Amino acid sequence: MSKLRARLLGVLVLLTGFLTAAGIQPAAAAPLPDSLWFDESAAATLTVEDGRFTDGLGREVVLRGYNVSGETKLEENSGLPFASVADAKKSATALRALGGGNAVRFLLSWAQAEPVRGQVDTTYLAAATAQIGAFLDAGIRVYPDFHQDLYSRYLFNSGSWYTGDGAPKWAVEAGNYPQESCGICLFWGQNITQNQAVTKASYDFWHNTYGLQDAFLTTAQATMAYVKQHLTTTQFANLVGFDPFNEPHAGTYDSGQTSRTWERDVLWPFYVKFRARMDAAGWQAKPAFVEPNLFWNANISSQKQEGGLLDAGTIGPRYVFNTHFYDQKAISGILMWGKAGDGQYATDFGTVRDRASAAGTTAIISEFGHPLAGSVSDKAPTVLKAMYQAFDSRQPGASWWSNPSASGPVLSATQWQWDIYNGRHHELMNDNPDKVLTTGDAWNDEDLSAVRLNDSGTVVLRQDARLLDRVYPSATAGTAVAFTYEDRSRDGSTALTWNPVPSSLPNVSQLVGSGQYSLLIWRSDGTSVPTELHLPASFPTSSTTVVSDLGTTATPPSYTRTTPIAVAPEPGGTGSRRLLLTAAGSGTLHYALVTNGATAPSATLLNAARTELASWVASEIN
Repeated sequence: MSKLRARLLGVLVLLTGFLTAAGIQPAAAAPLPDSLWFDESAAATLTVEDGRFTDGLGREVVLRGYNVSGETKLEENSGLPFASVADAKKSATALRALGGGNAVRFLLSWAQAEPVRGQVDTTYLAAATAQIGAFLDAGIRVYPDFHQDLYSRYLFNSGSWYTGDGAPKWAVEAGNYPQESCGICLFWGQNITQNQAVTKASYDFWHNTYGLQDAFLTTAQATMAYVKQHLTTTQFANLVGFDPFNEPHAGTYDSGQTSRTWERDVLWPFYVKFRARMDAAGWQAKPAFVEPNLFWNANISSQKQEGGLLDAGTIGPRYVFNTHFYDQKAISGILMWGKAGDGQYATDFGTVRDRASAAGTTAIISEFGHPLAGSVSDKAPTVLKAMYQAFDSRQPGASWWSNPSASGPVLSATQWQWDIYNGRHHELMNDNPDKVLTTGDAWNDEDLSAVRLNDSGTVVLRQDARLLDRVYPSATAGTAVAFTYEDRSRDGSTALTWNPVPSSLPNVSQLVGSGQYSLLIWRSDGTSVPTELHLPASFPTSSTTVVSDLGTTATPPSYTRTTPIAVAPEPGGTGSRRLLLTAAGSGTLHYALVTNGATAPSATLLNAARTELASWVASEIN
């Protein structure tokens, strides 16, 4: 699909709306608060083109945000991320304003959606849909996920050390599985391969024993149809796809089968079936966010299994390559003694970019994170900084300025996780009244939530805002060539600077000083629609300086259609902000440095920095 066709389709969707399997959807809602002239058309579609997400105006889109949330794994709110729609709205506003997110992976529970075989619980679906709507109304794109870990909580007895989530009780009862036991396990994830109840149940699902997979697919289709029917046209447009199955694994392999052939012969056919169910439910224009074998990119050699959907062929644009990444070496506390550093994950996420490119699609990292409590939590600031750095560019900071053209596409990613109830749970683990979990995430000793509620009921961050609320190119009118962001986040009291401005650019270095900065280089597409960068709260307009071929400004003005560098609120009324760059010419190379390090810089310094950047771009970008 050409970008022109994508833009026309976006406008068409706004004008005509969608038909659902159940009939006409609710009417389109009014534009979101703070919308500008182009926002409705931009939000009308999100498709995959040329290995990138593209919006209804053909702009390249980067999705950044969080998983909402691990609360779905628990019973305390009946498999919903929130106790109420009010809490969902509070969370959505904070996620936009504090966390800088424009997307969420919204967890759903099969057990709650189909508690009785063959009967979809519309009460649950109604509550989930209303909570999804709270995020859509805040200007946040959503992709739902039928979540599972260790197949099902109903595999585990009341006294177990572990628990799971996913499949309904009736699905477990159908299998008559052995007494669960992990043996000597230090981490809950070892149950995936060591607990015979988990491995046998997983195997049965993938082989459709007892019709389990068919039942799941039927419920998934009914869920998607229900959600579409009960959202407005505008809301549904910002549902960007569906993640069919979290962290798939065979359980056990058949004789002669390998992880790669399992993906080819079992997992991929399941995704083709799920894709057909999406189409039948009226989700034809939205991609399936498909995950490979969860061990395909493990960074511990003994865990790694060949995979990555290598034999699926060209899967775009109807599928997105969707993977997770956790640094298991760092989490082990043994295999990585120190902390992460500059370029730590450049190779790992370079592999993700390459795999998505080979598959003819784009990529998203739908889960990543690190424990925020416990013996390895001291690594979290550097591990997360290194991951975000690798999402922004495949180049380490040490080599970015000397080889920006090798940056590769900016990756979309959703961090695990955003649970406002962190530390305030009341979960009866495996329905055991003598094991009431209140601390952390209340699930298998995990504690990864970026947020919590304080005693006043206000959402507050548990991680450095400089790390989470980042500058990123949320929509590029054209093609992004290179991007970097130095967040200056902290490890304790130490400021982490992994991508300093080189001494060969003294005026740029002086302008940035000790502040945060980003640099985007892109080729414009000849339209009048602006490129957008999310502006963190640490970039108030009065402290934001922009140096670009489009001009220079120490305090960007409010947006008008004739202002090349400007600021505006992001749609949704949350108070979050964006920088808008309107560039002329088709295929013309542009650059924009954005920093909060300068205080009332002189025109002389601004012009000198602009001259340096123009010369550097001309010499480094072919």
